[in-house]
Amino acid sequence: MGAARAHDEVTILLTGDVMLGRGIDQILPHPGSPELRERFVRDARTYVELAEAATGAVPRQAAPGWPWGDLLALLDRTGPDVRIVNLENAVTTASAFAPHKAVHYRMHPANLSTLRALDPDLCCLANNHVLDFGADGLRETLDVLAAAGLRTAGAGRDATEAWRPAVLPLHTGARLVVLSVAHTSSGVPPGWAATGTTPGVALLPESGDRGVDAVVRSLAAVRTRGDLTLVSVHRGSNWGYEVAAEQRRFARDLVDAGVDLVHGHSSHHPRPIEVHRGRLVLHGCGDLVDDYEGISGYEQYRPDLRAAYLATLDGATGALRRLRMIPLRARHLRLERAPAEDADWLAHTLDRVCRPFGCRIRVGADGLLDLEVV
Repeated sequence: MGAARAHDEVTILLTGDVMLGRGIDQILPHPGSPELRERFVRDARTYVELAEAATGAVPRQAAPGWPWGDLLALLDRTGPDVRIVNLENAVTTASAFAPHKAVHYRMHPANLSTLRALDPDLCCLANNHVLDFGADGLRETLDVLAAAGLRTAGAGRDATEAWRPAVLPLHTGARLVVLSVAHTSSGVPPGWAATGTTPGVALLPESGDRGVDAVVRSLAAVRTRGDLTLVSVHRGSNWGYEVAAEQRRFARDLVDAGVDLVHGHSSHHPRPIEVHRGRLVLHGCGDLVDDYEGISGYEQYRPDLRAAYLATLDGATGALRRLRMIPLRARHLRLERAPAEDADWLAHTLDRVCRPFGCRIRVGADGLLDLEVV
């Protein structure tokens, strides 16, 4: 049974990057081709071997829920009303690797039960991996997700579809309108922008003002009185706690224009959080699921530690009522609840980087992390 929910509020699960391709795809019941064209790794199974060398054995033919691990039971307990993920891989059997890219992610369509195990209400697709296998790979991704009853936003067969917000009904009787967009700063090639005749993603103009205008126009096309609005944006670099001034200004301008929540992602670890005019801005949610175990080089950021964000909004106004974060740790290509010392590390680190943004982070009595606005 999920947690009891108040009729006048809405709790939204928000995640950072969910990458079910490459090594994750190889441990599922229907692995696709392991071929890679990376500089140092040519077989996706190598990433499974790296994970095993770091944390121990990983099952093959794993159950669909394996990558989510402890998170599934924790979500049953916390009971979010809406679940939104940034799906950062193609779902395709296409074999044409996108040129001039260092890394490509795809999962076999027959493994889609793993994504469905999380039961997402929306998969945001405006990111730098959804076209890793070209336009054909994107078309198949859209077809496979639609056939499974999974809503998408942020990518499409043309610009009209890519920029069309998703509309999610809420138990309050209102709706949540979600637009998924990306920026070249996250590694999206400019040529991936959807046009009037070609598939692609909803790619923001380089000018911040033009980007805000484009978002507002798209939301206004479907928004009705009483709707809540959320913009999911793939923007910024992979590492570091700094938030570029333009990135922060863009998020604040969205709130000033009437957006209720800004869901940022692209970084491989959680970044600062702020609350602007009572609205939540997540500057970077970090990765949730990936195959990065055993890859060294950024240990100071503890990339093995992850967070799932539970944002509770006032159902009438969209104002933030509370933010709770589930601290998780990746081991054996699976999420487990973070031990107390790791949850403390994550809370301490986020508290330090959030202070300049007017927020503090504390560990609650139940081990989840709580946001305080100061």
